[in-house]
Amino acid sequence: MMLIPRRNDFDLLGDLFDDTFFNKSESKLMRTDIKERENDYVIDIDLPGYDKENIKVKVNDGYLTIEAKTKGSDYEKDGKYVRKERYFGECSRSFYIGENIKTEDVKAKFTNGILSLQVPKKEQQKEIEEDTFVNIEE
Repeated sequence: MMLIPRRNDFDLLGDLFDDTFFNKSESKLMRTDIKERENDYVIDIDLPGYDKENIKVKVNDGYLTIEAKTKGSDYEKDGKYVRKERYFGECSRSFYIGENIKTEDVKAKFTNGILSLQVPKKEQQKEIEEDTFVNIEE
């Protein structure tokens, strides 16, 4: 006999279909924290397993866009996956930061799998809004 803790919100099918196996876009999402400070915004993006050389940050028409790519491993040669949650491929994310922010205004640092961007506040800019999340198929 196996004991399973009871949960009031237990929903077998809901829990099953919320798994990243069924929701592939969840695994491609760049997990992001945005902190507002007095003179700037700090954007921290988790990019574990990515190399600095494969991360591009650009500012164009008021949008800050982060693009990253990583290639998979050769583990499949040794066997088959039973569960695969890590994402390999390309992904990108864009944020509207205002027309008056230029590429040279943004400062970037990549340490221990975290991309940290500093975006200065400018007079016309009120707050950073997430605009789009682009899924790029393999």
